[in-house]
Amino acid sequence: MTSLPDLRVIDMATLFAGPSAAMMLGDFGADVIKIEHPRRGDPSRGHGAAVDGVGLWWKTLSRNKRNAAIDLSHPEGQEIIRQLAHSADVLIENFRPGTLERWELDPQDLLTANPRLIIARMTGFGQFGPMSRQPGFGTLAEAMSGFAAMTGQPDGPPTLPPLALADGIAGLAMSYAIMVALHTRQRTGRGQIIDMAIIEPILGLLGPQMSAYKALGVTPRRTGNRSSSNAPRNTYRTRDGRWLAISTSAQPVAERVVTLVGRPDLVAQPWFASGAGRVQHVEELDDAVATWIAARDAHEVIAAFEAAQAAIAPIYEISDIAEDPQYAALNTFVDLPDPELGTITMQNVMFRMSETPGEIRWPGRPLGHDTDTILTELHYTPEQITTLRESGVIA
Repeated sequence: MTSLPDLRVIDMATLFAGPSAAMMLGDFGADVIKIEHPRRGDPSRGHGAAVDGVGLWWKTLSRNKRNAAIDLSHPEGQEIIRQLAHSADVLIENFRPGTLERWELDPQDLLTANPRLIIARMTGFGQFGPMSRQPGFGTLAEAMSGFAAMTGQPDGPPTLPPLALADGIAGLAMSYAIMVALHTRQRTGRGQIIDMAIIEPILGLLGPQMSAYKALGVTPRRTGNRSSSNAPRNTYRTRDGRWLAISTSAQPVAERVVTLVGRPDLVAQPWFASGAGRVQHVEELDDAVATWIAARDAHEVIAAFEAAQAAIAPIYEISDIAEDPQYAALNTFVDLPDPELGTITMQNVMFRMSETPGEIRWPGRPLGHDTDTILTELHYTPEQITTLRESGVIA
């Protein structure tokens, strides 16, 4: 049994944030209908690694989604969307403000036709404001949120993440917002419009930087792998060349680590009693930990830390992740049959539920794989479907 088998979602978004939210709903049983342009397809098909021209990122991002190729700029394509929206629970889109209205798909009109519909609007900068109509991507959110400014080495440039971080965070936030709206609908019987700007959710995960700035005039600075809140916290190289990461966010853990590396005298210092105090003495603490670790092989260090109940983890490459027994025990990755690739390995659903577990039923499908089936469900005849295809409205 899955959590959301009675939920129908129209995924009209492109690239990563909106489609990620739809993917998460599909992972728990929602009937997600992915809408793509019949000739261009979703740009994410061409992102990242590919096998024989088939994008692997697409296979994950569009898993558990039925696929319909419909030209939304064509009046007959717009009519198909109106019919889908009439019976849908959620519509996710990420076009620039005004685009749906130009296509005769005004959200207010869709809500009038289906008052229970939840319309999730995902844009770079939101539906209003001086930047609302500018193109927005996750990279811009990572820059404007302050993330890049506080990431990197102290003497280095601001650093962007090597992945769609802001998009992923926004996707998680949007899936949560949709579930809040669905819960509200149970009480009121009404849907609503969700307006999410990708620049905002990432700010929520960066901590109280605005609070500190307003109250204390504090501006976050780049600290490399160190933390501005506690120490020691860094990456350290072992004698055999492996990199390890440690964290001492909890005071007892900090005491165990420093005692383990042979400096129990530091624990007795008054400044050691708080994370802020330890940060003021980070050079001394880091030197003690780094020197101790550098004199030992990785397996010795990890064993010693585990015996001392101190937090430590190796810095993994993807090959390490593939062989890790903890990930294997959690079934974090699954092998799936795929008609285009034979078999594909991808991340499993993000969490386990005892009563209604999620499941990856199929990877992302070819362009227009389910167009005929979906139009047939809307009572289009085979002759009408053929005419729409010949005129380029569908694929």
